Amino acid sequence: MMNQSPAETALSRAMIRWSLTKSALVAETPRSWIFRVEQNGRNFAALKILKAIAADEEGRGARLLQWYEGDGAATVFDIHGDTIFMEWLDGVTLGEPARAGRDEETTIAFAAVVAGLHRPRSEPLDGLQPLRDRFQLLFDTDVRAWPHTARDLYARSAGIALKLFDKPSAIVPLHGDLHHDNIISSDRGWLAIDPKGLLGDPSYDLANFFINPERAGSRIADPRNIAARLDILTQRLNYPRKRVLGWAAAHAALSACWDLEAEKPIVNQLAVLPNLLSAYDQA
Repeated sequence: MMNQSPAETALSRAMIRWSLTKSALVAETPRSWIFRVEQNGRNFAALKILKAIAADEEGRGARLLQWYEGDGAATVFDIHGDTIFMEWLDGVTLGEPARAGRDEETTIAFAAVVAGLHRPRSEPLDGLQPLRDRFQLLFDTDVRAWPHTARDLYARSAGIALKLFDKPSAIVPLHGDLHHDNIISSDRGWLAIDPKGLLGDPSYDLANFFINPERAGSRIADPRNIAARLDILTQRLNYPRKRVLGWAAAHAALSACWDLEAEKPIVNQLAVLPNLLSAYDQA
């Protein structure tokens, strides 16, 4: 093993530990390597080997995925160090029907996934990141980083976020990055992957849905689309409309701050945010 890379060493150990065969690298991201492996010579499974740069956040997400026990999420069979042994999913993401214009269908499916993830469980889960910490960049961002014409959107969204944190709510484990392309079809239905592992208001897990999926055109920002999504989600999950819209606006602004910090365009956020704020005012 002396000449092996860290990923090769971790893979070799995992193959022995879990009696796996036939590994194939299917993806390398800035945060992990993902291998498809075989169990018992017939069933596929996945090995996700975390890179050191992402081990804390990805490890937190993996423990949350394990805690979900496959209800609304991919099943984690075991975790050892920075290696996650889990269910293999190769279906389409929920983004595919959404980009094809089937928004009502995808919103209903999304609500069912959220219901599974937020189902009360007897065992608590420690080590999750408080949602307030996740939002620190929003509060730390200099308003001058925003385009001149959008600074009022930033100020309003940051104010709404502060108001939401000041007003008590239920506190539950949150996926934290729940959007169309983090939900994959399987023979068990639609299943979430890649959680961030947060702790906070359950309504926040709906926020990212309102600025997704990517590559869906102007439909996402349409006030009628926002209203239709909101109706389905709040009716099926019974979360307060005002809080759902408040988190959606606050998250859109936080997402813009992440992209501004990375020197990426914020066209999508700026298209949706005025209509989210308008819907929030009317809720």
